[in-house]
This record gives sequence, C-alpha cells and structure tokens, in this order.
Amino acid sequence: MAGHRWRGVVPLVVAAALSTGAAGAAGADGPERPRARDAGVVVGVRAPGPLNAIVDVPGVAVGHATVVEGGRLRTGVTAIVPHGGDLYRERVPAAIVVGNGYGKLVGATQVEELGELETPVLLTGTLGVWRAADALVEWQLARPGMEAVRSLNPVVGETNDGFLNDIRARAITPRHVREALENASTANVDEGAVGAGTGTVAFGWKGGIGTSSRVLEGTEGGYTVGVLVQSNFGGRLTIDGVPLDGLQREALAAAGAGGDAPLDGGDGSIMIVVATDAPLDARLLRRLGTRALLGLGRTGGNMSNGSGDYVIAFSTAPAARRIQGLGVHRVDVLANDAITPLFEAAAEATEEAIVNSMFRAATVPGHRGTVPALPLDRVLPLLRRGANRCSAQCAGPTTVAE
Repeated sequence: MAGHRWRGVVPLVVAAALSTGAAGAAGADGPERPRARDAGVVVGVRAPGPLNAIVDVPGVAVGHATVVEGGRLRTGVTAIVPHGGDLYRERVPAAIVVGNGYGKLVGATQVEELGELETPVLLTGTLGVWRAADALVEWQLARPGMEAVRSLNPVVGETNDGFLNDIRARAITPRHVREALENASTANVDEGAVGAGTGTVAFGWKGGIGTSSRVLEGTEGGYTVGVLVQSNFGGRLTIDGVPLDGLQREALAAAGAGGDAPLDGGDGSIMIVVATDAPLDARLLRRLGTRALLGLGRTGGNMSNGSGDYVIAFSTAPAARRIQGLGVHRVDVLANDAITPLFEAAAEATEEAIVNSMFRAATVPGHRGTVPALPLDRVLPLLRRGANRCSAQCAGPTTVAE
C-alpha cells in the first residue's frame, strides 16, 4: 500500500461527474469524468509533467480518429508521432517488449532487429491492423522527400474491440488513419472512449486511451517519461494498491445476467507506448519497456493466456536519433547505473495511465451489449478508506516501549 497519497476533498466540479452513468470523454453529453489526480487519487511518488501525458516528452504528438456509427461500430485509430521532423531520415531508437504475445503487432521484427522506428506508431482494433498499416505506408510515402523510398516498416498495434464493435465490419479506412496522423498534437491529452480506445473494455468496465508522465529530479537528469495505453484487458482490478475485485465481480454478474458479458477474467490485450527524452539506445529502451509491465501488474492485470500485452518504447533525444546516410553512428547513452529513476517513472506512469483510461471512459452501448463506466461514486470512497488504513498501519509506533 506504500505510495498512497489521497489528496483529500474532491473538488465540486469533479463531484458532479462521479455517478455511474456520467459521460466520460471530452465532448460527450453530461459532465466530464475526471482524471485520477483530479479526483484526488495520486498514484506513486514521482511528479508528473505539466500535462501529465505522453506529450510532455518534447516533440511527441498524439492524434485520434473515433469511429461511431449506429449501434454497430465502436472503433478508431490513435497515432503517436515521436517528433515533428522527417521520421524516416531521423529515426528514433526503439524497442518492443512482449509480456504475452497473443496479438498482432505489425513491424515488430524489424524494430527488434534494427532497434529503431521509421514511422509513427498506430493503435487500432484487431481486424483493422492491416488496413491501418497499409494506410500508414501510403500516407508516409506521399510525404516530401520519400519519392525514391522502396521499403518502409509501419508499426501498428491492436487490441480486440469485438464486444462493443462489429469487428468483422473492418470499418477502419485510410481516411481515419490520415485524420489521426494529421490531427496529431503536442497538446493532446484526450482519454477514455476515443480513437483506438473507443470500443475497448478493461476489467469488465469501459477501458480506453489513458496517458500519464513523470519528470525526474534535476539531480537525476531531469528527463521526462511519458506513457500512453490502450486498455482492453482483465484480471483483478486494483487501483493504487486497493483491491476492487468484489465490485468487479458484481458488475460482471449483472452484465452476464442480461446476455453476453464483456471481458472479465484476463483475456484481452493492452498496448503500452513509452516515450522519453533520455538518451537511450535500443538495449536500454528494452529494459525501460520491461518496467512498464510492473505498472500493468500493479493494476491487477495478469497477462493471461489469451492476452496480447506489448510495450513499444522509444527515445526522442535528438543526439540519439539515427540519421540516414551517415556511415558511422556515434551517440552517448545513459549509464546503466543512472537508469533506475527512469524505471520507477515508467512503472508509475503506466499504472496511472491505465487508471486514467478507466476514470475518463463513459458508459458505452455497442454491438453486443453495454459496458458501464467505472462507478467512481463507489470506487472513490473505497480508495479513500484504503488510503486511511494504510496511513494507520504504515505509520508505526510513535514511541518506543521501555
């Protein structure tokens, strides 16, 4: 339970959004659901960046295309762009970590082999992966300076949104991919049921896109670590050390009584994208990405047999980029002994990003049923009591017996 820091009184503007049926994503009808910190839930001990999002890492931009049509389609595309320059010619060092490999991650083997990204990263639904990859290639080949390029490695990940979305319709089109890429912004902190998170489910509740960041102390280098997740997995929900599986079982039982039940015990997937401005090579990024899985575990995720759990980690540090055409690549990277604070930051930011994905997501009706939003009016009192118990138990004796 260490790490609990309950902020106290929930602001009035937040309290208005704490009912189960409150709307979640920005622009939805009704009050906007809060992020975890806005509701008083502070995950971990390290400080977040100004936006508490992956876009706190300099140069990183995020864009979404959300596809909602009738009662059938609930899907979308999320784009993560490492920097605003020519990514093909200024490639960023990267690594991919597989927690459990039941998924489709296009482009993984070349990233593993070369240790670099040459395209933005796209996230979408399972059966939209190949259409999204094709559209990403088309979009990038059309950019200035790409006329002579004859090989390109698109990186596209997925989770299965087939409960809320008619996944067999394969609704993703090149227009959606272009929208996500061309609207990518360095100020985008949209979360919940948006983009690739439109139709996802986490622990039986509505999941989605979530993001968070951490900034290291100046004595630790002052680097930023940002995380974005597409949550669509299960296990035994735990928020900031407080187990909520009783509430989770209750919701799943109610959903199953009415027909199909959404994702419950663990099968599903999560995509985790980790960005940093620290000068890291592929080896160090692989180590950093592995620590993001600690954050997944802290939320109760169990990386079950049928789950696809992936981390894509990259560094935006200009000095670490691979400039095409240079015969020798020399870069100074962080020492092994200096990387532990980044590990801590990645674990904390991943945990909070997952919580944000659920706090921000509204109740969504869809193709095979309705997935309710996490009931914050019930969750927050449980978290408050858990924090109070930890304070009493962890404080220890104030005096020493004679």
